Amino acid sequence: MKSALVLIAISALNFLLGPAPALALNPSLDISQYAHTAWTAREGFALGKIFAMAQTPDGYLWFGTEFGLVRFDGVHAVPWQPPAGQHLPQKPYSLLVTRDGTLWIGTFSGLASWDGARLTHYPELDGLFVTSMLEDREGTVWAGLLGSTSDTPTGRLCAIRSGHTQCYLNEGAFGSFVWGLSDDSSGALWAGAESGLWRWKPGPPKRYPMPQMRISDLTKGDDGGLMIAVNGSGLKHFAGDRVESYPIRAAIDPKRVLRDHDVDSNKLLRDRDGGLWIGTVARGLIHVHDGRADVFTKSDGLSGDIVMSLFEDREGNIWVATTVGIDRFKELPVTKTSEKQGLSNDVVLSVVAGADGSIWVATHDGLTRFKDGKTTIFRQENGLPEDLVQSLFQDDRGRVWTFTSRGLAYFKDDRFVAVNGVPSTEVYSITGDKAGNLWLSGNRGLSHLLDGHLVEHFPWSTLRRHQQAKVLVTAQGGLWLSFWVDGGVEYFKDGRVRASYTAADGLGKGHVPGLQLDRDGALRAATEDGGLSRIKEGHITTLTTKNGLPCNTIHWSIEDNDRSLWLYTGCGLGRITRAELDAWIVDPKRRIETTVWDAADGAMFQGAPSSFGPTFAKSGDGRLWYVTREGVQVVDPHHLAFNKLSPPVHIEKITPDHRTYWQNLPGGATVSNVRLPARTRDLEIDYTALSLVAPDKVHFKYKLEGQDATGER
Repeated sequence: MKSALVLIAISALNFLLGPAPALALNPSLDISQYAHTAWTAREGFALGKIFAMAQTPDGYLWFGTEFGLVRFDGVHAVPWQPPAGQHLPQKPYSLLVTRDGTLWIGTFSGLASWDGARLTHYPELDGLFVTSMLEDREGTVWAGLLGSTSDTPTGRLCAIRSGHTQCYLNEGAFGSFVWGLSDDSSGALWAGAESGLWRWKPGPPKRYPMPQMRISDLTKGDDGGLMIAVNGSGLKHFAGDRVESYPIRAAIDPKRVLRDHDVDSNKLLRDRDGGLWIGTVARGLIHVHDGRADVFTKSDGLSGDIVMSLFEDREGNIWVATTVGIDRFKELPVTKTSEKQGLSNDVVLSVVAGADGSIWVATHDGLTRFKDGKTTIFRQENGLPEDLVQSLFQDDRGRVWTFTSRGLAYFKDDRFVAVNGVPSTEVYSITGDKAGNLWLSGNRGLSHLLDGHLVEHFPWSTLRRHQQAKVLVTAQGGLWLSFWVDGGVEYFKDGRVRASYTAADGLGKGHVPGLQLDRDGALRAATEDGGLSRIKEGHITTLTTKNGLPCNTIHWSIEDNDRSLWLYTGCGLGRITRAELDAWIVDPKRRIETTVWDAADGAMFQGAPSSFGPTFAKSGDGRLWYVTREGVQVVDPHHLAFNKLSPPVHIEKITPDHRTYWQNLPGGATVSNVRLPARTRDLEIDYTALSLVAPDKVHFKYKLEGQDATGER
C-alpha cells in the first residue's frame, strides 16, 4: 500500500439513481410548496445570530455569526480557526465570495480576506464596522461602513482594487452609515445610506433623498431598476430617477395589498429565477412573484420570525437565517396544492382538466377551478346540488359534469345546472362519448343518460357483480369497466357483457383501480397487486417488478405530452419513457428502466387516493395533477427539478491504525500535504460530497490506485 494519499480516487455520482432539485427555484410556487428544513437548538444547532452567509467554490457554506466564522457542510457546523498567530479583527457581520473564490470577511471592527491558505488584513478599515460588501463587474470589492467612532463619525464607501484600498467620505454626505450595496442590470453601483439612496457610478455620485426612511438592504428589481428595503416598513422601488412605493398583493386575494407594517422589510434577495425574498424584522419570510406575495412564519415552521440574512447557494437552495436558527428551502419535482393556494378544502376526491386550460378539483367543501392564474370556488349558491363533490367529467362539448349525493349537474354560463333522474346517491366514475351519451357508475347500478335524460339503468346484479365499477372508459360504442371486489375488467355493450378478463387470463392480480385507453386502442389496467396490464385485441401482457417496475401496486397511469407513461404506484411516482415502453410492447420479457420520485422528492403516498374519479388529469400546459388524501399534487414533465451539478468531493478524516491523523478543519493543513506513518496496516478514510440539496441521493464510487486494477468499487 502506498503511503501517500494519492492511493485513493473518489467520485460522486450525483443523483444517478434518481432525480433531485434544480439549480433555481420555480418562482411561481408559494413558499409552502417548497421543501423546508429548519435547524435550531433542538437539532443541536446553536450558532447564535447568523448575520451573513456565503459559499466558496469548494461547496462549503460560511456563516458569519455572533460567535465567529463557521463552515457548514449541510450537516456539521465547524468553527473556523485562523492560521497560528493570526486572527480576525472582530466577529464577522458581512461575507462575500468573489469570483476568484476568495472569502471576504467584514467584521464589527475591520476587514479581512481568506483564500484558503492565507488571511489578509486591510489596515485602512481597522476599527470600522463593515456593514455590507459587493464585487462589481470589474472585480473591485466595495465595502459600506458605519461611522462608529469619534474619529469616523460618518459612513464611508471603500473600494479595494488589486490590494489597494480607497475610501470615500463624500464630505460627510452619507450621514452616519452606508448600509446596503447593490448593482442594477446596467452595472451601476448603488449604496443605501442614512442620507438616502446613492448612485455611485458610473458618472458623478448622485443622491436621491428618502426622508424618514432607513434603508436596510438593496437588490435588483425585476424591471432593471432597484428594490429598496426600508427597515421595519415597506418595500420601495427605484426606476426612472424616482423612488416609489412597491405594492405587494396577497397571493390568494390579489385585490388585497399588504400594508407597509405587514411587509416589515429588513433583508432582500433576488434569486436567479426572478423571485424576490423579503426577510422581515418580526413577521417572518415573504416571497414575491409578479407582484403577488405569500408569507411563511414561525407558525408555518420557520425557525423564527426575525430574519437576519438571506442567501441562494450554487444549487438554487434558499437559506434563511433567523435569530434562533437557519432554514433551507428547495424546489421539489412534485409539489402540493392545498388550501394555502386557494383550494376550497384539502380533502380532495377527484380532479379533471377543462378544454379551456382550467383544472377542476372536487373537495368536501366545494368545487375549485384554477384558470389563468385565478382561483374560483363553486358551492350550492353557484348551482351545485351540494358542497361535497364526488366525481367529475368533461364531455366532448367541453362541459364539466359533477355528481354530489344530491344529484348530477353540469357547468354552463358560470353556474351549475342540475340534472335529475339518476338513481344512485354516490357516483364513482362518469364517462361519455361524442354522441352525447353519458354513463355513470353508482352505488345502485350503471346509469345511461342522453341529453340529460335517463335512458336506461342496470343494477349491478344484472352484470353478476356484487359492487359497483370503479372506472368507466368508452370505446367503440361500448364501455370498459373495472371493479374493486373480485377485480377484473369487462367490456359492456348494448346491455351485455361482451368480454371479461381476470387474473386467470393474465390480468394483474387484485382489484383494478385505473383504466386508460392508449392511442393505439390498447387498454391499460392498473392493478392492486399485479402491476400494469395491457389488453389489445383480446391479448394481455402485464408489466411487473420482474420487468423493472418499482413495485406491483399501481393506482393509475397516464401519458404526458411526450408520450412517456407516468404511474402512480404504492412506492413512488414512476415514469417510463416511450422508447422503453415500446420496446417492452414488442418484447414483454424485456426489462425496462423506470425513473421513480418518492417522498424525498415531494411525492405523497397514502394508499388508494379516492373512491371517486378521475384521480388524475393532464392540464393544457402539460402538467400532471393527481389526488392524494390531502390536497392535489402537481408534476410538470417539462420542468422537473433536477440537479446537474456534480458535488465537489472532500476527504474529511484520515485514520491510520485507528488513530485520527488528519481532519479537514477550516484553516487547517490541506490533505495534499499529508503523508501516512510508516508501516500503516489499517487505513480508514472518511469522505463526503457537498450537495446541500439532497445528500441522501449522492452515490459514490471509489478506487484504490494500485489495488483496484480492474475497476471502481
